[in-house]
Amino acid sequence: MTAILLDDPDHRAFLAQDARCSLDLFDASPRAAGGFHGLDPTGRPLAGDLQELHSTTRLVHSYALAQLSGRPDRAGIIDQGMAFLWNGHRDRDHGGYLWSVDGKGAVDGTKLAYGHVFVLLAASSAKMVGHPDADRLLADIIQVLDRHFWDAEAGLFRDEFTRDWQVFSTYRGMNANMHGVEALLAAHEATGEGEFLSWAGGILRFFIAGQAAENGWRIPEHYDADWRPDHGYSGNPMFRPAGTTPGHSFEMARLLLQWWDLAGRPEGDSVAQATALVRTGLADAWNDDLGGLAYTLGRDGRVDNPARYWWPVTEAIGALAALLKLDPRPEFDDWYRRLWQFAATHMVDAHHGGWHHEVGPDNLPLMTQFQGKPDIYHALQADLLPLARGLSRQGDDLARLRPLAD
Repeated sequence: MTAILLDDPDHRAFLAQDARCSLDLFDASPRAAGGFHGLDPTGRPLAGDLQELHSTTRLVHSYALAQLSGRPDRAGIIDQGMAFLWNGHRDRDHGGYLWSVDGKGAVDGTKLAYGHVFVLLAASSAKMVGHPDADRLLADIIQVLDRHFWDAEAGLFRDEFTRDWQVFSTYRGMNANMHGVEALLAAHEATGEGEFLSWAGGILRFFIAGQAAENGWRIPEHYDADWRPDHGYSGNPMFRPAGTTPGHSFEMARLLLQWWDLAGRPEGDSVAQATALVRTGLADAWNDDLGGLAYTLGRDGRVDNPARYWWPVTEAIGALAALLKLDPRPEFDDWYRRLWQFAATHMVDAHHGGWHHEVGPDNLPLMTQFQGKPDIYHALQADLLPLARGLSRQGDDLARLRPLAD
């Protein structure tokens, strides 16, 4: 039997080197006044001082993952991010965390579950590397999530409130809940608290055993106040696009396998469900002519928005790596190879570091939805998670393996 790419020493060396190049680029992120710069394609700071919550939190998480992997945080990003979360994003007047701030204070004070679950992820990852402020941030964000966002009856996260916690919409979404699962699993790994694992399992059951199974293994993105799919909804084209998003199916598949492993690999359909999500997403979204994955689909699985961004590719890589760790069958290896061939050829920026965030019809870099390289999180995980040997507690695996150590 031919060895799978995931185990190939040259491939694993490539993953580690790509991670180092991305980290070298994003070391330019810290702003002298606090918070972080956005970066242009070459790693130079972009103009402006707007700071969004998901950007701050993802940098903390990413650099904690890198530190566990043996790469020191030479730029002080974890320290600066943790300080800015507490002193910049945290709302001293109303509690919770502001979606965006600048040098003068709040720009958008909306309280979004999407941003708050990333605070939980950042705090959990910071705890894994022993940051002194991690427990303080964890205690605060757990209280906020439990008090305001958690719908105990449904076992799901509500989406949004005004700055002073007034209800202004009935929208419910899959995306915030998916990243909620990611954060809850990280919190469980960091603290050992079983309730986090229980909450994550309930969210996964609703969206996968419930919604995906009833919708051809495609997960509806949008819901009404009673958690019924709203198939006609269309909001922000990046965070709340119409239809379904195959990239999220790959993320949910990987998270389902992580939960299943942490839960002791209970009997049931978790592996089959994860496989169905991945197979359907690839069959629906892969561009046979150009490579890459379409951004959104209609309810019938036909391509709606054909734009090809970096992050669905990274998430498909993560999901295929997880399936290969369980079952190294040729089907999964073939897709893993195909995804990495496309990524390495068209999306990895071998000159400057990091990944291009979109490619056009000629497979050359394009900037329509994103300016520069605002995100290390997706690409870094595509490099590091396949290097971990397990489905869960990847931080522990990476800390043992230290693939980024000099």
